[in-house]
Amino acid sequence: MKNRTDKLLAGLGEKGLDGILISQPENRRYLSGFDGSAGFLIITKNKRILATDSRYTVQAKSQAPEYEIFPVTSDIGGWFPGLAAGLKIKRLGFEGEYLTFSLYRRLCDILGKGKTGLELVTAENMVESLRAVKEPGEIELISQAAAISDAAMDYIRGELHPGMTEIEAAWEIEKFMREKGSQALPFDIIVASGPNAALPHAQPSARAIQKGGSIVIDIGARVGGYASDLSRTFCLGAPDDTYKKVYDTVLGAQLGAMAIIKPGMTGGEADQTARIIIEEGGYGEAFGHGLGHGVGLATHEQPRLGPGSPEELSDGMVFTIEPGIYIEGWGGVRIEDLVIMEQGKVRVISKAKK
Repeated sequence: MKNRTDKLLAGLGEKGLDGILISQPENRRYLSGFDGSAGFLIITKNKRILATDSRYTVQAKSQAPEYEIFPVTSDIGGWFPGLAAGLKIKRLGFEGEYLTFSLYRRLCDILGKGKTGLELVTAENMVESLRAVKEPGEIELISQAAAISDAAMDYIRGELHPGMTEIEAAWEIEKFMREKGSQALPFDIIVASGPNAALPHAQPSARAIQKGGSIVIDIGARVGGYASDLSRTFCLGAPDDTYKKVYDTVLGAQLGAMAIIKPGMTGGEADQTARIIIEEGGYGEAFGHGLGHGVGLATHEQPRLGPGSPEELSDGMVFTIEPGIYIEGWGGVRIEDLVIMEQGKVRVISKAKK
């Protein structure tokens, strides 16, 4: 944790900030180890403070031994002024993309009345950019989560049958992953069959799975707080010509992107490697989302691989490659794997059969 906060402090110094207020749960856990649902971190050159209430003080002492635990016993107006005054700093960063406007106004009002001279300054994505490059321990936890979701996908492949509903299939998958050691799932399972598969984020319904149509399944497990993300598309019985063409186009786009993506490429350039193949296949209008996203403590985090994304890819980043084609009234195909950038090229973490 100290190495992470040292990197953060170096970045704060470059922006002329004396410290930062952390409230985003994944950032809070990343920097301190504390995974409780409520609390703030205040990090300066001389202080590491974790402010939380009595529900979590014992847990906080155990999980965040490098931090001074500040007991929260009242509304923020009752404890923040004194804490802020004791920091003896001038410019405190905050997570502009997470902190609500109402809380920001409240904090400004508190500081103004207290005449602390402390200024709140927005500091977007400072921790998120650190989280984008994974440490070996993080990669191991993500790989363990991926192994669970791989096993679950191969399991449900053998269980799918005509007449099984999407909801039944989703429950079989969730039960399997929890029994194999997954923590609470990082996102709701997607099982979408037939026309429902045209909805990239469809919710499992009571629709009975039928022969011949596409079945998109998107799942993730969680180990040690770290998530996996995996999608496969199946067809029971003989697929029609449309299915064959769409599936081959999506698979070709995914494999082509995996072969071309390299460090230094932006997320927008990476997205384009697959998008060109889908456009050449005649389905450019049917690929409406980005090629992928980072995965870690959050299911969607940096880097973003999508049109116009300026984020540069580098070794140590874990992200998805998930092209898809969705046709209203017919269905869809999405194939998604987790990959890591290592030694200048993509290594696929996902092992589930295609």
